[in-house]
Amino acid sequence: MRGFLENVAKRRTCISYQELAKALHILPPHSIHRVTEGLERLMEEDAAAGRPFIAALAISKARGGLPAPGFFDCARRLGRFVGDPDGQDARTFHAAELHAVLARWGDNSDP
Repeated sequence: MRGFLENVAKRRTCISYQELAKALHILPPHSIHRVTEGLERLMEEDAAAGRPFIAALAISKARGGLPAPGFFDCARRLGRFVGDPDGQDARTFHAAELHAVLARWGDNSDP
């Protein structure tokens, strides 16, 4: 999953949970749940290594481009997020994480 998300970052874009499940051939039932479990493991690894959360690239179409509340719950458990997972705090935190992810893994070369 990490390698796939690193390639998503190189394209400087995000991916929905459903698109990620499909790309990784994670089939129903419970495909989104399995994706989010994998994303939370990546968040734990990133927190331990002091890296930005590459899981910030995975978003919910239903939340207007924000990750699901579980992303923010996990970030809170890991000591990196304080605030409302549905409000401006979430948007600000996600934007900062996304910026850091793209700075680290994004393709910054000139076209």
